[in-house]
Amino acid sequence: MANALLHLPELQGIELSHVQMLIKDYSDKQAMHFASIYRSRRRDPQLILLTCLAGLLGIAGIHRFLINQIGMGILYFFTAGLCFIGTIVDAINYQTLAFDYNRQIASEVAQYADKFTD
Repeated sequence: MANALLHLPELQGIELSHVQMLIKDYSDKQAMHFASIYRSRRRDPQLILLTCLAGLLGIAGIHRFLINQIGMGILYFFTAGLCFIGTIVDAINYQTLAFDYNRQIASEVAQYADKFTD
């Protein structure tokens, strides 16, 4: 039984419990493999917040590109973050944006790691 906190100590809260649920039946080698791939693909909520705040300075939508929401990123870019209102809402909800993206990535990586055997 793998422990997510040992392999990914940077995770917190809901993200940690979600990853723990995904890797609970993994061997340590599978968990290390999962952690190395997941760590390289996940987005830190602080990065999402910083790029969202950069949108208030005129480069709106960068945070949406980082979480693979290309259409919304283009919309934010051309509408100045939907007249800054969308950017302010995203700055408040940055943790939810990051968790939703990271949950999707964790599920994709878990499907790949399931195939990885000792």
